[in-house]
Amino acid sequence: MSTDVKTQANPELVTATIDGIEVHVPKGTLVIRAAEQIGIEIPRFCDHELLDPVAACRACIVEVPDAGNGRGMKPQPACALSLMPGMVIETGASSEKVAKHQSGMLEFLLINHPLDCPICDKGGECPLQNQAMSHGPGESRYEGVKRTYPKPVNISAQLLIDRERCVLCQRCTRFGAQISGDDFISLAERGALSQIVSYTEHPYHSVFSGNIVQICPVGALTSVDYRFQARPFDLVSTATTCENCAVGCELRTDHRHFQVKRRLAGNDPLVNEEWNCDKGRFGFRSGHRDDRLTTPLVRRDGALVAASWPEAIDVAVRGLKAAGSAVGVLPGGRLTLENAYAYSRFARVVLGTNSVDFRNRAYGLEEADFLAAHVAGRDVEDSVTLAGLEKAKKIVLVGFAPEDESPVTFLRLRKAWRKRGVEIIDIAPFVSDAARKMGARTVLTAPGGEIAALATLAEELDADSVVLVGERAGLVPGLLGTVSDLAGKGVRFAWIPRRAGELAALEAGLLPGLLPGSRLVSDASARVDLQAAWGVGKLPEAEGLDAAGIWAGVADGSVKALVTGGIELADLPQAAAARRALAGEVFVVCLEQRASELTEHADVVFPVALLEEQIGTFINWEHRLREVVAVNTRTDTAMTDVRVLAALADAMGSQLGVRSPVEARIAYHEIADWQGLRGDFHPTPANGITPGEGLILAGWRTALDDSRCLDGAETVRETAPPPVARMSATTAAALDAVSGQKVTITGDAGQITLPLMITDRMVDDVVWVPLNSGIQVIPTVGVLPGQRVRVSPDEAAGGVA
Repeated sequence: MSTDVKTQANPELVTATIDGIEVHVPKGTLVIRAAEQIGIEIPRFCDHELLDPVAACRACIVEVPDAGNGRGMKPQPACALSLMPGMVIETGASSEKVAKHQSGMLEFLLINHPLDCPICDKGGECPLQNQAMSHGPGESRYEGVKRTYPKPVNISAQLLIDRERCVLCQRCTRFGAQISGDDFISLAERGALSQIVSYTEHPYHSVFSGNIVQICPVGALTSVDYRFQARPFDLVSTATTCENCAVGCELRTDHRHFQVKRRLAGNDPLVNEEWNCDKGRFGFRSGHRDDRLTTPLVRRDGALVAASWPEAIDVAVRGLKAAGSAVGVLPGGRLTLENAYAYSRFARVVLGTNSVDFRNRAYGLEEADFLAAHVAGRDVEDSVTLAGLEKAKKIVLVGFAPEDESPVTFLRLRKAWRKRGVEIIDIAPFVSDAARKMGARTVLTAPGGEIAALATLAEELDADSVVLVGERAGLVPGLLGTVSDLAGKGVRFAWIPRRAGELAALEAGLLPGLLPGSRLVSDASARVDLQAAWGVGKLPEAEGLDAAGIWAGVADGSVKALVTGGIELADLPQAAAARRALAGEVFVVCLEQRASELTEHADVVFPVALLEEQIGTFINWEHRLREVVAVNTRTDTAMTDVRVLAALADAMGSQLGVRSPVEARIAYHEIADWQGLRGDFHPTPANGITPGEGLILAGWRTALDDSRCLDGAETVRETAPPPVARMSATTAAALDAVSGQKVTITGDAGQITLPLMITDRMVDDVVWVPLNSGIQVIPTVGVLPGQRVRVSPDEAAGGVA
């Protein structure tokens, strides 16, 4: 078929020739990409498929002797040249001239590059090393003294730069400018003096900083976390899924001698592309601290002591049987689908209770019904997706701070704005740095005013719009109802929780009114179907207690036992009340990886496997299944949550029906496709902004905070912004406070003191604080965002922040 016929048949394709091979590629395809598709390797350093072309390194030069118009062209960089119809390309594989150029460029780069490959962290996986061998000269002709710089230099507490290794590809600066929007490093000087420098007053404090280490084509950028830890050829790599937020990024986990040495971003174009956040990249050491649990513990004479598995199971069974069905199950929102399903089945079949709730956090009264009616039971085919954000006309953020609460979602939003011109509207109390980096229009709104803000935007929204709803939206009465109304008018939305396991917990039925398979406890036919699928008798009919009700029951004695897994007391909005309740007669069984404040109150503690030691599945906020793969097969304990719950069921004279994550996955999918009745959603009436004296509290958890998952990653924590209290200039003036001065925020339970930062373009009558940076704000103050607090400046004013 001729080129003309092909072009007429498909005008979106262009036909050209590379090294004598005819190629047919979409319009706009770069020569370097077209060559890759037919297996022709062109050396490159600055080129990266997710970064804009810059043609900085000149290593990818090709010849274009005939452009199809009879006129020749001079050599061109393949990374910045789009393939045109009829173009004829010669690479180093077919042209001695091009091969000589490529060899010369590599020799030029190596003139000042140190030959320290044996000690360089990049050695063994270095593009410069590899391409010097495949395309470069066999020997160096340079006999002079190589240029040196002081090394290594910290550009943050986590990142180091060795400037003499740098080849000036500018991948790192372009990532900050184009992908993350973080302007912390740049190319300085000119010519032979050119070098990458950081701003003295602004260290590289970005939640995405580890990506520039990964994409550096030489060993110029390294991390404190991995430097000198291993050689690439000594590592075993496993593709798995990140557990630190609801995006479910693909990771490449590298381990040596059954110890994880590093985690890198995997390549998944539909989800995280080739990026991840520093929390996911560096937050993997927490399970290997001194408080790691490796043996069961039972309480004897008031103290927890080591016990055998049979003894611990016997003690747990006696306590749970004594409680009857007056048991609450609190499995948290960090579990895999398989473990979550096991807790759901254990609660209903073994304990005979629907008092189960994964929400170890603050939540509103309408959230559970909203999740059952509008979120549970979806799949990726009928959901908003990360890639689909780039196709939206407008995106509205409600109760959602993407850079902090879902970092890779933030990268997609920024890409949608930068590449596609998508309009982003942020309903928030102040114009954040993230909003500026996304080009977002901020609708300044105090917590509680989001319903009115959405009402003003309603006429702008249609079927090409998307509303991204964070879990904090559930704290505003009536707000989820407003989102539901918009959905009824064709506007698409996605619910984005912070924790990785919340969607899996929802689908597994870890709510008091929801069964696995997205069907209601109140639906008699659903219970009958589930009884048949599980091969059991009658399941409990009454809707159980939610998390708040369970803790209230512990306090008043109506709940006589707790089974918990992976929860932290400090995350509870009423943590102090929970601590007091645990001092009573309640019997507590904990399944945990590490000792915690909760295990100190337990009667029995079972150690369970770390995520890296088991297989499983997360469901990300797109409702996409994300596979968890066992990285470490030599473990201190092989007992997953599923296996421990199965052992308890056996000892209680019942059957869990599954004994491993594989069996749990199969059992779940047997019922997951039921097309049963889901709940009707009856929203709570909106009550607007809370009236009263004081300021309205606003806040969310920042990406890098005091979460225990970052234990062991202290250099990453050092890059987190310091905690401050934000106010508008008008609000601060009314309090006679200035930037840098400490202010005390007082609620029903206590108070906190933070330095004040006066923030431009912030709504009045509001004080914003990070919820878990230096102090747990909600349990300490006893007030939820949207409620009023008293704020007073300290007498001694500080300087300007």
